[in-house]
Amino acid sequence: MTITITPFLWFDDNAEEAIERYVSAFPDAEFVDAQRGPDGKLFIGTFSLQGQELNAMNGGPHHRLTDAFSLAVSVETQEEVDRISEELIAGGGTQGPCGWLVDAFGLSWQVVPTLLGQLMGDPDPEKSGRVRDAMMQMTRLDTVGLQRAYDGG
Repeated sequence: MTITITPFLWFDDNAEEAIERYVSAFPDAEFVDAQRGPDGKLFIGTFSLQGQELNAMNGGPHHRLTDAFSLAVSVETQEEVDRISEELIAGGGTQGPCGWLVDAFGLSWQVVPTLLGQLMGDPDPEKSGRVRDAMMQMTRLDTVGLQRAYDGG
């Protein structure tokens, strides 16, 4: 028996616009399927980001997305951190603390360079503590600043 778990996101009435934004922000992303109502408007859309399938539904204003749920994006370079963050906050989103952001549709994301995990995973508590403290002062995560904190500078 195969079990699949797929995040399911509830939007008021702009799920299709959100899917299009997300698919454009990531390489290896696609709009997979659309179930439409009689009026042609998207009801449920399935999309894939980096191999992870997600569903989005136009469900009306009854439920709102909150930062109690977020999608974490792990990237290799500062250029990827910057590009993806900018694409996600375009059109009304906001950059938050420690690499978190809320996109224009209300979905929370964490855009995190893999370097953060490497540096925070150092067994030396002084080094990893400096990295943690530096991260806590950042909005968008900065690989140069994280490395500088790790190195003690």
